[in-house]
Amino acid sequence: MLPVLVVHGGAGTIPKELVEMYSEGVRVAVRAGFAILQEGRSAMDAVVEAVTLLENNPVYNAGCGSVLNEHGNVEMDALVMDGRTLANGAVSAVRRIANAAQLARLVMEKTSHVCLTGEGASKFARAMGVPEVPEESLITDRSRKRWEKNLAPGANPVENQMGSKGTVGAVAVDSEGNVACATSTGGMLNKMEGRVGDSACVGCGGYADNRVGAVSPTGHGEAIMKVTLSRLILFHMEQGKSAQEASDEALAYMWERVQGLAGVVVVDPRGGWAARFNSLQMAWAAAQGQQLHYGVYRGEDLIQPLQDPDHHQH
Repeated sequence: MLPVLVVHGGAGTIPKELVEMYSEGVRVAVRAGFAILQEGRSAMDAVVEAVTLLENNPVYNAGCGSVLNEHGNVEMDALVMDGRTLANGAVSAVRRIANAAQLARLVMEKTSHVCLTGEGASKFARAMGVPEVPEESLITDRSRKRWEKNLAPGANPVENQMGSKGTVGAVAVDSEGNVACATSTGGMLNKMEGRVGDSACVGCGGYADNRVGAVSPTGHGEAIMKVTLSRLILFHMEQGKSAQEASDEALAYMWERVQGLAGVVVVDPRGGWAARFNSLQMAWAAAQGQQLHYGVYRGEDLIQPLQDPDHHQH
């Protein structure tokens, strides 16, 4: 049943006091993106719109709210891919822009390249008229506090890392059966300068192919890259597995091989979808027909009518 949109707001351990905000943000984003699909517009338009809203929400580790690198700066990665033509665009280690996924889309549409990085990506953004924003506008108090806590002697970076995995992403199939994905992140807390995770790498941080489906993952970027998680899931779907079976199998393989924790959202061209994770939690939401599905904890699948928005939209 088409169209379908599924979004995630990151896998990991979500602090109790933020669970409701994480969940509400993905529901707001999925409603906005799905409205675009209902107007008959493209899967690409819908995933970029949903991810833009999540980037602008300070709760998530993307855009405003991104985690800080070792020097206290924000460096963001993003990827978009169009399943119709396999066109894709990515940016890595970009600074001082609000919406990395939109810049990734410009790379796809306005250049003959797939990925632009660092200063080159910034020059391209300026050439495209993308406004530069002050670094401070992307940094929340929470991000700064966690960065400082991690710098303290004797800090446990692994423990402090949990909860920072709020990479955001979306996958969609539109009414014409075209699929698309978008993924955006601030990366890893206290990462080395110039570190690029899975979210800018095609086949790892996202993949979309009309013949099979689309995937956007979240979680430990290095682990996701080692198994090319997005392409691995689509490989299993090519073998005839459902989106859910393919996701579970690929996540189990990643855990077995590299002890990686992650989550994924997946669609197939016929409207099948999945939101699966092997981390403690993942905020996700899906819209199809008249229903909005959502969850945060494993095994959770709550349903609201699409027409009945949460009591208050921000």
